[in-house]
Amino acid sequence: MLPLIACLIGVVTVFIILYLARFFFSPVISAFVMGIVVSPLSRLLRKLRLNRALAALATMLLVLAGLAALIFALEPYITFAIQRGPAIWAEFRDALNGFTQMLKGLGDISKDIAASVTGAGAGEVEAEPEVEVPSFTDALFYAPQVLAQIMVFSGTLYFFLLARGDVYAWIGASMPVLTRDDLDRAERKVARYFLTITAINGAFGTIVGMVMMVLGMPSPVFWGLMAFLLNFIVYLGPILLAAALLVAGLVVFDGPFTVVPALVYMAMNATEGQFVTPALVGQRMSVSPLLVFLSLTFWLWFWGPIGGIIAIPLMIWTITITEAALGQSISAGFPGREAQSLKKARAG
Repeated sequence: MLPLIACLIGVVTVFIILYLARFFFSPVISAFVMGIVVSPLSRLLRKLRLNRALAALATMLLVLAGLAALIFALEPYITFAIQRGPAIWAEFRDALNGFTQMLKGLGDISKDIAASVTGAGAGEVEAEPEVEVPSFTDALFYAPQVLAQIMVFSGTLYFFLLARGDVYAWIGASMPVLTRDDLDRAERKVARYFLTITAINGAFGTIVGMVMMVLGMPSPVFWGLMAFLLNFIVYLGPILLAAALLVAGLVVFDGPFTVVPALVYMAMNATEGQFVTPALVGQRMSVSPLLVFLSLTFWLWFWGPIGGIIAIPLMIWTITITEAALGQSISAGFPGREAQSLKKARAG
């Protein structure tokens, strides 16, 4: 029991440190995950006869450029939502009031529902809700923290891409249960999974944006971008976007059509999740849904949105490394069974 207790204490201590120093470790671990994901790009640049330093620098700059482009694409919509917050809330409240008016015939029950929705008495006028807009001083306060995290992320990503091969070789020479081939295999598996999911989510977001445009939803590009981003957070991301589409439908449309955007999106997401992704990702990437859900909810609780993004790639990498170290399959939910593919790969 003593080794088990010591192991549990060590794990708890590590996670306490990760949480308390999250402003440092979240960009560092995110950079490691991103470095694993973009490793095929770095290898491609090396094949084009770029030296390691230039290949790592070019890969890092491309990653930063992609993240910056995504932020600039979302910024106008986020600013608009902040500025229009009171008006949007007023329209949403009016839509809810319309539903309560339909329930007047239910007598006291409808009155209770109206009071709970409006939050005001029968003869009272509810004050206009205020949405606090971040001030310039707030932006100045958070800017050094954000810039510091960007610098930590960029530096870690660059040096990891630069020294990735040496790190794998050192780990393989230091740990008898792992080899450099095991680490390379885990890297390729994560990169293949994430790049495939990115392509699927990109196509899915494009289709969602086009469908929202056909349905008459405002800012269809925004909904396409949100569908692309939130689809990386499996299970919870699509639920969040469906709820947002339901609220937007209540504000924009009248009558039964208010629920159409959310229902259409849920049907599209179900089709993508049940047929498209399994067909393209394949059974080799199958992971226990319980393990996926627990990993996702834990990292979302632990580090917020950043944790939700890195949860699945980090889980796949950890599972692959653990399978290589133990020599048995755990990703399909059947621990204890020999992983024949690992044996064949090592024998080859």
